[in-house]
Amino acid sequence: MPILSFVTFAPLLGVAGILALRCLGKPDDPKTIEASKWIALVTTLATFALSVLLVAQFNPNDPGFQFLEETPWFGGLYYRMGVDGISVLFVLLNAFLMPLCIIASWNTIKSRVLEYLIAFLILETLVTGVFCALDLVVFYIFFEFGLVPMFLIIGIWGGARRVYAAFKFFLYTLLGSVLMLAAILFMIGTTHTSSIPELMAYHFDPAVQTWLWLAFFASFAVKMPMWPVHTWLPDAHVEAPTAGSVILAGILLKMGGYGFLRFSLPMFPNASEMFTPLVFALSVIAVIYTSLVAFRQVDVKKLIAYSSVAHMGLVTMGIFSGNVQGEQGAIYQMLSHGVISGALFLCVGVIYDRMHTREIAFYGGLVNRMPWYAAVFMLFSMGNVGLPGTSGFVGEILSMTGAYKASTWTAILAATGVILSAVYMLTLYRRVVFGTIENPKLETITDLDWREIVIFAPLIVATLFMGVQPNSVFNLTASSVDQLVRVYQAAIGA
Repeated sequence: MPILSFVTFAPLLGVAGILALRCLGKPDDPKTIEASKWIALVTTLATFALSVLLVAQFNPNDPGFQFLEETPWFGGLYYRMGVDGISVLFVLLNAFLMPLCIIASWNTIKSRVLEYLIAFLILETLVTGVFCALDLVVFYIFFEFGLVPMFLIIGIWGGARRVYAAFKFFLYTLLGSVLMLAAILFMIGTTHTSSIPELMAYHFDPAVQTWLWLAFFASFAVKMPMWPVHTWLPDAHVEAPTAGSVILAGILLKMGGYGFLRFSLPMFPNASEMFTPLVFALSVIAVIYTSLVAFRQVDVKKLIAYSSVAHMGLVTMGIFSGNVQGEQGAIYQMLSHGVISGALFLCVGVIYDRMHTREIAFYGGLVNRMPWYAAVFMLFSMGNVGLPGTSGFVGEILSMTGAYKASTWTAILAATGVILSAVYMLTLYRRVVFGTIENPKLETITDLDWREIVIFAPLIVATLFMGVQPNSVFNLTASSVDQLVRVYQAAIGA
């Protein structure tokens, strides 16, 4: 059974259902809108069930690609799909977050609801395809077309400066991807294959590796995003609707880190080693600089967006450390950040839906009116800081351990980011939640409703479960990570 194709393209069944409703009824009819929401929710839940089945059938002892699919496409190209221990959990993460985004948007999106739901379903297909593709051309198509629905989500349903933010997001990411396309065409012309497993086994000339590495780096660094090409992210987050921010931080940023793991290290090992000091320097700057910038923000969403850049700095450090601890820590940090940052943006959405402002100074004393919200916000704030017992701790400690083995000073400097993250997150929490209510507009604010509790419950469980049972992830990733590190170090040694 081609389960990967089912998982990837199942959301398009929901798109077909919504389009059929649109053709049969009026797009603005409340019954049509309500039915479309249920179609989108059922479709995303079915996709999540398929992804759980995929993980359940995954063999953790096999370091290679599993569930392989290969079909001739056109012009000598092949539709190739497969997952290994590095990619399979990102498929699960994407499928896990999407139903929560549909529920979070249930009562908040008022215009063009059908188009909004279609954009999210198409985005789910494209993002899943990125993590399953085993062909360079197929990967590039999924990777690049994922820009389109996110561009529309920000540009149509975003805030006041949504058009500026959407174009900035699109142009930044497109520019980097053009260089990657040139590198892909060169690789196919040189090796006469577009198969990713075959290219991972091909030994490129070290001089050629340098240019190919830089071309892929231009695309993945923007996607992460790494300093100094991170400036599109805060604008995109601030203007995006809540569910858009959840997907942007939760899964789209991880495509850059996945690209480094899938392409940069195994295909260009000599260039990766040569540019490791550069990556370490950019990562340390990202951790320290963006943490300081986050501390001075007055907008809650922008603060969390800058914290995402700092956490991605820890990820790139772990990836290019070239050892098992660093790679495992980077993967764990990406999965943990997907859950925690998504939850934090949902926390912002809760108070924004009620008060229609994200200004930190507007709030204060919310614990008096919203005790359950205060507890949920505290848990995810502590997870973002890296408190032991939450998933954030495992990823951070392993990433820094791997970096320490590769470069002592890099790890020492990056460790200051842990302190700085505690400073800005605890300051944010104190200003928003603690104290007395001084703003009379907050006297009528209400606590979490049942819909919001349903959204936060699985995120809370995931954060705590990953915090106390990290082997649930490591057992799946270990074989593939060990092989990646072994091949990388052997290539450098040779």
